[in-house]
Formats: sequence, structure tokens, C-alpha cells
Amino acid sequence: MNISLIKLITILSIIIGLTGGFLTLVPYIGGVVFFILMSLTSVISIVFLMRFGGVRFDSAAESAVIGGITGFVSFIAFSIVYMPLVIILLKVFKYYTNYGVALALNNANLFIIIVLSVFIAILSATINAFTGFLTYYVTELIKNMNSR
Repeated sequence: MNISLIKLITILSIIIGLTGGFLTLVPYIGGVVFFILMSLTSVISIVFLMRFGGVRFDSAAESAVIGGITGFVSFIAFSIVYMPLVIILLKVFKYYTNYGVALALNNANLFIIIVLSVFIAILSATINAFTGFLTYYVTELIKNMNSR
């Protein structure tokens, strides 16, 4: 795996994370966007790279690593956007889309918020590494079925 591919994956993950941070604030689709961010970000990035980037993945391990990188980076970007916006909405407008998250962010220490964000980003990286692994096998299965 080369450095330019890692840079492309990182930029794509940041874009997905920032988009997810804004969309999670929308009341009815926030839960769905958060689920997609936690588990399907690697599928989105791998399919996007295969379709538009012309990238071919040679092994399941490479897809799992890409999934892990995508999951971690996208959740960190999500946290950088989402958490300040939740605090601003709560303190300025007295509005919250998720009361538990708003209450926790309003009363928590900055160190605890950072540790919690990194922990959940590692969890997202693990889940996205597994879905990246599955994406590799599904794409290989589709290629084998089309070649027959």
C-alpha cells in the first residue's frame, strides 16, 4: 500500500466524517447516520475507490487495514464537528437532538471527552476493519460470479 493511497483514504474519511457530523444533528436521520459512520464507512470508501479511483485491492488484509484507517479517521473528524455543535446548540439555543449526549458534553471534562472520543474511534476502526474485510470478499464473490 503506497502513501498516496493512504492520503486519499484519509481525505475521503475526513469528508465522510465531517458530513456525518453535520447530518447527525438532524433529529430523525441522526441515528441512521451514526450507524453508517460506525459500521459502513469502510464500505463506502472502498466502493468509491474501486469505482472512481481505479484502485484494486489485492488482499483481504489490505481491505481490513483500509477499513480501520477509514473508521478511525472518520470518527475523529465526526467528533471534531459534532461535539462543538451539540454544545453550541445546547448553550445558545437551548436545543438538543440527543439529550444524553448534550448533557454529557455539557457537564464533562475536556480530557474525558477526548478519551471517550478516541475510545469510540478505536471501536469504529475495529468494526470498519471487519466490514472492509467483508467488502473485499463480497466484491471478489461478485467478480467470480460475473466471470463465469
